[in-house]
Amino acid sequence: MSSAVINLIIQLVAGVIGGQAAGRAASNYSLGGVGNTIAGAIGGVGGGQLLQVLVPALATAAAGGDLDIGSIIGQVVGGGAGGAILTVLAGMVKNMMAK
Repeated sequence: MSSAVINLIIQLVAGVIGGQAAGRAASNYSLGGVGNTIAGAIGGVGGGQLLQVLVPALATAAAGGDLDIGSIIGQVVGGGAGGAILTVLAGMVKNMMAK
């Protein structure tokens, strides 16, 4: 399996965890279990990819096939934060539209 696919899997899993954590922590903005999972996964991939653009060392390590601990931690942090942020933003939009 290529390192790009491994990075996407890491970002997806971290995003799902971040989305679920955000949904539980900010229950007013929760989208439900499935909604938090979907928003978290999308946000995780987006956040991880954005972090690769902002921190070129992560993209270089991933392209070279070197999945070191720093690269993995960077993908987890970017994916988790992206998943949490997108889940809360989607929950805010849902609440605004419901009014």
